[in-house]
Amino acid sequence: MRRKLVPVVALTMACLLVVTAACSTGNRKKRNRSADRPAGTAVERDDVDTARATPTPRPTGDRLSCLELRNTLVGSRKVRYRGHAAPIRLADGRWSGPDGTTVELQRPCAVGDLDGDGAGDAVGVVVLDGGGTGRFFTLAVWRNVRGEPDYQAQVDLGDRTPVESVSVRDGRATVVYLTRPADGPMAELSIRRTAVYQLRGTTLAELRHTDARVTDASGDGDTADSGTAPDSPDSPTRKRRPRSR
Repeated sequence: MRRKLVPVVALTMACLLVVTAACSTGNRKKRNRSADRPAGTAVERDDVDTARATPTPRPTGDRLSCLELRNTLVGSRKVRYRGHAAPIRLADGRWSGPDGTTVELQRPCAVGDLDGDGAGDAVGVVVLDGGGTGRFFTLAVWRNVRGEPDYQAQVDLGDRTPVESVSVRDGRATVVYLTRPADGPMAELSIRRTAVYQLRGTTLAELRHTDARVTDASGDGDTADSGTAPDSPDSPTRKRRPRSR
């Protein structure tokens, strides 16, 4: 009887060992799958977080052209033009007041990004003529707001200081105009000034300027070589007054 029990007991123990090994292997596989699942989930979450963290490009709006300045506003409630409480609207580049005062858009103009939002802003020149000898030049900036010009900042260039060119590069505006020494006569335009400006909110701040002597200009506010910066081919034109000989 004992001889019969020994093989049975041995067979039973062998079966138990096989079953135990199989169960152990299965448990290890389950543990591995459980360990892999959170890692996979973490990768998926990282992908989602990365997608959410990627900034959406800011819309830059439609292109703004110099031609649009011919029928836009000069001045604003915050930035008054020459003391006007309300903005004035140009019509085909010109405005006339009841007292005979005129405001005229000049030819030099340029388009480029001045406020860092990726949209091209416009820099132009307007002149106020009160009917006397004075002709007051102003460098003005219109921001690009969804493709429409919005008057943003200005700087006074002085009386009878005609602008020869305007350009925009690297977020800064450069203007070349004729002027005179502080103690010089008004009829004398003996300095060609190149000034660089930066837009700071509603202020057009001068960063620097350089002066060169000129002898080929008169003091009537018009110059033979006044024109548009090369990077603004769509600048508006205006009729030039005949110069006296």
